[in-house]
Amino acid sequence: MDKLKAYMIAFLLVVAGVAAGIVLYGGWKLLLQVVLGLGFLAVTLVLLFFTGLTLYAGSWKYGALLGLFTLISGYGLYLSVTWQRLDVIAGMIVLFVLAVVFGVWYISEPDLGLVDRFKSAESLERAGKYKAAARKYEKAGNYEKAAEMYMKLGWMESAAWAYEKAGKYEKAAEIYEKLYEKEKDTYYLKEAHEYWKKAGNMERAAKALEKYAEEEPWFWEDVAKLYEELKEEEKAREAWERALEYYRKEAQEEGVFWEDVGNIARRLGREELARDAYGKFLEYCLKEAEEDPMWWKHVAEAYEYLGEKEKAEEVRKRYEEYRRKITETSEETSSFPGKDGG
Repeated sequence: MDKLKAYMIAFLLVVAGVAAGIVLYGGWKLLLQVVLGLGFLAVTLVLLFFTGLTLYAGSWKYGALLGLFTLISGYGLYLSVTWQRLDVIAGMIVLFVLAVVFGVWYISEPDLGLVDRFKSAESLERAGKYKAAARKYEKAGNYEKAAEMYMKLGWMESAAWAYEKAGKYEKAAEIYEKLYEKEKDTYYLKEAHEYWKKAGNMERAAKALEKYAEEEPWFWEDVAKLYEELKEEEKAREAWERALEYYRKEAQEEGVFWEDVGNIARRLGREELARDAYGKFLEYCLKEAEEDPMWWKHVAEAYEYLGEKEKAEEVRKRYEEYRRKITETSEETSSFPGKDGG
């Protein structure tokens, strides 16, 4: 048994013991009086706190309402302590229960007016109350109709969300493409790409991603792979060329990208460029390996790219030896005795 369960059991035993003591001392009437008194005291203090907080925030309407319930609860506390008018106390309890039920019901549809809550989604739509109708359609699980309401309101992103919930991914994708045309935010193109994929329309997904790559060029490689899946060889090659152009620029600043240049150049059949890129990648890896032996692994890869298998194997053994020493050192460290001598 964990400590939390033990504490809970101990607490319940203490409460049961106190209750039994009260019954033995003054009977069931006294126990009920204590329970009601403590209950109304707690409710009064909570309501008093939130009344003050609401008034401090400048919400006079809700502050006055909470103040009224605070007074009622305070009066219930007085009647409980003095044991008067049990019928009034019972009525107060019913009132508070109904207030809680009403509050939960009201909060469940915060955007709807009191009258609109009792109307159907269809009647709200006919009345031109599209926001309220959308909420009603959502609650009923009719997300496609909710999306239509959001479109009438001009709430494009909410409509896209509703179409997604309805499984209408192509409509969500179209909305994100329109949002891109309007806002020129590449985020919408990325979303459109994802929804076209969910809809199974890989051609539209590729076109959306291609637009995205125009502004975020590190995605040209993904565009190329997508066109390859679609057997669009010419478009795939164009995308690979764009990816190559991007990585060559990046490699000028960060040498690790020469590996990507070499891989793409080889894929495009540009063997001379590939060997030159792999050579530069090797130079970069050798320099890094002087500071961090973990880079010997990449040195071996670079030699393999260049077809120098013997050197690749030699370097790989050097890397494996380094890994072995690291592992042995780690095991020795972990086997040291603890402070307690164990």
